[in-house]
Amino acid sequence: MSGEIILTCKDLTLGYENITLAEGVSFTVSEGEYWCITGENGTGKTTLMKTILGLTKPLAGNVEWNGTAAGTGIGYLPQQTDVQRDFPASVYEVVLSGCQGRLGMRPFYNRSDRDLALLNMKRMGIDDISKRCYRELSGGQQQRALLARALCATGKVLVLDEPVAALDPKATEEMYELITSLNKEDGITIIMVTHDPEAPSRYATHELRFGQEVTTHVI
Repeated sequence: MSGEIILTCKDLTLGYENITLAEGVSFTVSEGEYWCITGENGTGKTTLMKTILGLTKPLAGNVEWNGTAAGTGIGYLPQQTDVQRDFPASVYEVVLSGCQGRLGMRPFYNRSDRDLALLNMKRMGIDDISKRCYRELSGGQQQRALLARALCATGKVLVLDEPVAALDPKATEEMYELITSLNKEDGITIIMVTHDPEAPSRYATHELRFGQEVTTHVI
């Protein structure tokens, strides 16, 4: 069951410089919902993600985070670049870096941060490979590490940009199962970009579909 509204997007125009990708984007996200954002490449999906995270300004319209999610409590899993896949750090170090937003004025991680990183590695089933180098992992293991990292930043909202991109079918299904468990069992709100046309009907409560017009659907 959905709770209070935590995100309101009203009459957004998305794009960059003089290029408009989408207009009239309006929707609200409530606690506990699972949103899939779908559509062809170049229609504005990733731009929307960056806009609601405050990384990109909309060309028009407003984005407002409400309640407990306002400005905090948001975990982000972006699409990986080749450079990031080759990052020379341990799994533990990658996951722990998700606690940076918790540091405040502290110069170092404390026991609470370290315990949270260990907890989230266990939740993602990668606690047994915590000392391995991140760049030596399979694609599925890397995505689990990044999801654990995002969880260190939030207990409320996960924003996921193509979390199953380039994964094999088995790893894809396992990742979807993990995300669904976080939504249904832990009550974490999910906002996910995906190219998978079956994902909304299989997992989501709502779909935001980009095309000639941007439409929303309750599933």
